[in-house]
Amino acid sequence: MRASSFSKASLSLIHYYLLHVRSFQSQPIFSNTHYSKLTFNDSQLLYFLSNHRLQEARNLLDKMPQRSNHARVISLTSVISKFSRNGFINEAKALFEIMPERNIVSYNALLSGFVQCGRISEARRFFEEMPERNVVSWTSMFCGLLESGRVCEAKRFFDDMPEKNVVSWNSMIGGLIKNGDLEEARLVFDVMPVRNIISLNTMIAGYVENCRMKEARVLFEEMEDRNVVTWTSMIAGYCRAGEVNEGYCLFCRMPERNIVSWTAMIGGFTWNSFYEEALLLFIEMNGNYERRPNSETFVSLAYACAGMGFPCLGKQSHAQVIVAGLEYDDYDGRLSRSLIQMYSVFGIMNFACYIFNKNLNNSAVQSCNSMINGYIRIGQLEKAQHVFDISPIRDKISWTSMIDGYLSIGQVSRACHLFNNMPERDAVAWTAMISGYVQNELFIEATNLFLEMRAQGVFPLNATYSVLFGAAGATANLDQGRQLHCMLVKTRYEFDLILENSLISMYAKCGLIDDAYSIFSTMVSRDLVSWNSMIMGFSHHGLAHEALKIFYAMLESGSHPNSVSFLGILSACSHVGLISEALELFKSMRNIYRIQPGLEHYVSIINLLGRAGRVEEAEEFVMSLPFEPDRAIWGALLGVCGFSETDAEIAKHAAKKLLELDPMNAPAHVVLCNMYAARGLHVAEQKLRKEMGLKGVRKVPGCSWIQLNGRVHMFKSGDKLHPQADKILSLLFGISDKS
Repeated sequence: MRASSFSKASLSLIHYYLLHVRSFQSQPIFSNTHYSKLTFNDSQLLYFLSNHRLQEARNLLDKMPQRSNHARVISLTSVISKFSRNGFINEAKALFEIMPERNIVSYNALLSGFVQCGRISEARRFFEEMPERNVVSWTSMFCGLLESGRVCEAKRFFDDMPEKNVVSWNSMIGGLIKNGDLEEARLVFDVMPVRNIISLNTMIAGYVENCRMKEARVLFEEMEDRNVVTWTSMIAGYCRAGEVNEGYCLFCRMPERNIVSWTAMIGGFTWNSFYEEALLLFIEMNGNYERRPNSETFVSLAYACAGMGFPCLGKQSHAQVIVAGLEYDDYDGRLSRSLIQMYSVFGIMNFACYIFNKNLNNSAVQSCNSMINGYIRIGQLEKAQHVFDISPIRDKISWTSMIDGYLSIGQVSRACHLFNNMPERDAVAWTAMISGYVQNELFIEATNLFLEMRAQGVFPLNATYSVLFGAAGATANLDQGRQLHCMLVKTRYEFDLILENSLISMYAKCGLIDDAYSIFSTMVSRDLVSWNSMIMGFSHHGLAHEALKIFYAMLESGSHPNSVSFLGILSACSHVGLISEALELFKSMRNIYRIQPGLEHYVSIINLLGRAGRVEEAEEFVMSLPFEPDRAIWGALLGVCGFSETDAEIAKHAAKKLLELDPMNAPAHVVLCNMYAARGLHVAEQKLRKEMGLKGVRKVPGCSWIQLNGRVHMFKSGDKLHPQADKILSLLFGISDKS
């Protein structure tokens, strides 16, 4: 009977033990630390105390191996600390109350337990009831007050302390910094009677967290002894402030480094977009097998691989995470989020989806956004929409990403629906929608939306103006461009590089090349886009010599030209017949600057030779190309052919090749018809025109437009659909209204 009852009790106790161990293993408050494991006696005691079976708990204490009273107090105080650390504060309090004897350490253990569990009011009452208090009691109490944000009370406690040690002073400084009172922390630091390395490290960390690196550096330089924490704090601070070079200089000076130091520097490179440097430093660190990367190292590494576009290296780092078992220690989800982001950037969505689904219950909005953007990147809008729909939380990035995704594939109505239903629209969302309208050539809608944006009190971004300047340039809408420029001058004190480049391009496309050059000449700094915009502007206006001056000035400034630079300068030379100069530049493109010419560069050379009447050389150039000529090449050659007998043969050959590649090509048919007509071959001309009719080949009519009183009037060749077509024709050709 007794054995049976013991067996039931044991089973009940074991079940309770397993249940509670599992529960506090899963508690977030202890997720980043290893809880103190309970012995079997501790678990028995916990069971009795939790069920208010205090007499059985006392009996259990009496049955414990006999020790001296002092040893028993130490042992039970240790159990109180264990219970408190693992979240069983009520049981710790019950154990404290049934302890036969207690000392100041026992009181402090329970006081610390109340503080750790956030029960500050109870801690305060317990503190007042304590028969004696020491510096640990006072320090625990004001630390709890600081932790709960009750700074004024904490200060009073600190001031009332009968004695303070360096731990008290350090705790006060750290608590004030945590509550955002850095100046008060510095005042406390300055009156400290004795400081240790922790005091200095705490104050430096406070300055670092607030990006006040000058003050941090002064303290750093004053220190006689610095440890790895000091150096690492300074490195992290400089990297956070964007001063990566300074951070790396300190890293190189470090007398000793640990994995935290290496990870701080790798992370510093990564967050400042120095991805290559981050990867090289990781490889250097990995050269020493004693240094084992932690999960934080792999978080930075995943972002660096994504930034560099190295999927193979990214997979290798993920494999190391799996082998090291770090995915099981990803308590805050940062590691899984970084891997999801990495695979989404690479477009490897099956891997990203696996990690996302594995952590679905703990998925953050950042991971959902990464998945949405990843699916959009590979054109799978349906799956992006699915992730968007199941996301527990959607932020502005989620909405804007989906809007941008639909706009990128021309589904403007769906993008509008999302935009109109967006709960809170910021300037980025408005700009994305305006940009989408412009991309889809809905310029009037873009302008109207911008006006609505202003009416709703949303302040436009520089990017908003940049997009609209692009639209004004594309439609040669000078009035709108000038109005936007005036608005910009009134609302912005400083122009950034992107805005100035947009203005140069807009004025050049609208025909005001002098205004474009005026902006260019007053720029404080220029990038490659600035130089290229000015070169292209002069090129489009036929000002080849000015374009060449800008090109050579760019080279003197140390800027390296790219393919766009050469396209602009070759086009400029083509307009005025600078053949030898253009051919030399074309050669230098590959031989000096190591830039592979694109299709458009070859077309420019064909146009250059053809406009100079050297059509045969243009044909030879085409036949010597290192690739099989396509429609663009044959079309360019056909376009430069004149009506001479030699040109006619070349044109016939080019047209034949072009029609083999594109049988419905209208310009090729038209050029051949014109050739036949010019040479008097009217039968051949009529036959070809008949073929065009049978095949349904139609030339796209030319188009022009003009804006008047805020309305765009568009005209096509042969079009009489305009309501005032008769008046326009009368004015143009002098035809009287009567006729």
